[in-house]
Amino acid sequence: MTLNPCLRPGCLFLLDRCVPILKYMGDYPTKQMVSPLELTDQIFGPATQNELLRDEIYCQTMKQMTSNNNRSSVEHGWQLLWLCCGLFPPSQSLLKHTQRFLETRRREPLASDCLQRLQSSLRMEPRKLPPHQVEVDAIQQNRTQIGHKIHFPNDTEEVFEVSTNTRIKDLIQNITKKLNLASSDGFSIFVKTHDKVLSLNDADYFFDSLRQITDWSKKVKRIQDGGPVNISYIVFFMRKLWFNVIPGRDAEGDLIFHFPQELPKYLRGYHVCTKDEMINIAALLFKIKVNNDKSQIVMIPKLLKELVPADQLKAMSENEWKKSIVAHYNKHAGMTVEEARVAFLKAVCRWPTFGCAFFEVKQTSEPNFPDIVRIAISKQGLTIIHPKTKDVLANHPFNCIANWCSGSTYFHMTIGSLVKGSKFLCETSLGYKMDDLITSYVNLYLRDRKAGQTRNRFNI
Repeated sequence: MTLNPCLRPGCLFLLDRCVPILKYMGDYPTKQMVSPLELTDQIFGPATQNELLRDEIYCQTMKQMTSNNNRSSVEHGWQLLWLCCGLFPPSQSLLKHTQRFLETRRREPLASDCLQRLQSSLRMEPRKLPPHQVEVDAIQQNRTQIGHKIHFPNDTEEVFEVSTNTRIKDLIQNITKKLNLASSDGFSIFVKTHDKVLSLNDADYFFDSLRQITDWSKKVKRIQDGGPVNISYIVFFMRKLWFNVIPGRDAEGDLIFHFPQELPKYLRGYHVCTKDEMINIAALLFKIKVNNDKSQIVMIPKLLKELVPADQLKAMSENEWKKSIVAHYNKHAGMTVEEARVAFLKAVCRWPTFGCAFFEVKQTSEPNFPDIVRIAISKQGLTIIHPKTKDVLANHPFNCIANWCSGSTYFHMTIGSLVKGSKFLCETSLGYKMDDLITSYVNLYLRDRKAGQTRNRFNI
């Protein structure tokens, strides 16, 4: 084997461990093209799971950079050290040596940033997974500040700075502050892949969460399609839990989140509402769509699907809908589009199904229920609804649900006690969403109860 002359003395005895580091730095000949992410996975993956391997990465990277006259190799070494300092710190026995190495090389562009990242990693829990593609791409482009695009329900997006140790809860607070929202309560970060939309755990690191989801999606897709795959994803920020949502109280929250998230549910016909309510709301939605442009009135029959619930379109003829909508639209002449959006929310928030998440499932437990039922999950609990009549078939507050679980094709729950309770079994591909939503609401109530007990204990 012929090694690159830049191979530092001392690496030979741990050649197998060193090889990915040497390859990344360009100091090891390779016949096949290997992506930087594959190499960083080989370098950092085992060390995120085994603390004993972390010092080895620090030692071998610093050793390979010492007395190295190949500038490209050294620059790549600094990239590895930058990634390493953000993932986990060295042991106490190696810490002083690492700090000394960085402090004596302050002229290097990344030295100071590595020191800062090292100090931060000493205060934080180590990362659980190797760097995400976004992190590797950033440092390869000599960018130490990473911006990530976040999408919102009103079809807007913004870029937010995220670092190696940014947790989901930190990002939520940053977004809340930048958008001037009244509170971050109930909001969550979601990641959408080709087949799922997953809510991220507030306590996890942002990039660890992305790695976990994209790696899992790659594994599934590789099994399905065979061969290597690339997984694209989109990060969303949305309201997840609907409590203390009072239209008009949080202007930005209403316009960016509450209106665009509630409108599709209304148009899909999930709510029970009167004809007068539908006419009034249709006029508000028409106002939002055309503002004061009365020339668009002739288009109302063609726009009905965007103004009236799908299951109510035939409740009146197109001309009757048009006549009724125009009459109410004229009453809203002095209203702005933003005010119309809030007025829509004020109308729908009166209904018990406001803020619910709806799931169409096939149930196999209750012979008296239709095969297909609609399940609504909200702060009140879980409600089973007849999908055609919209009659409530059963109400289950969270304190009556003893247990629940989900898989790729099912959602199961036990009502009552675990011993004598009745089971409700569903076939659905969205069981993971139902599971997560119930868990989140229950955890919210448990936290509130615990906080209440604490206040009582200290007479707050």
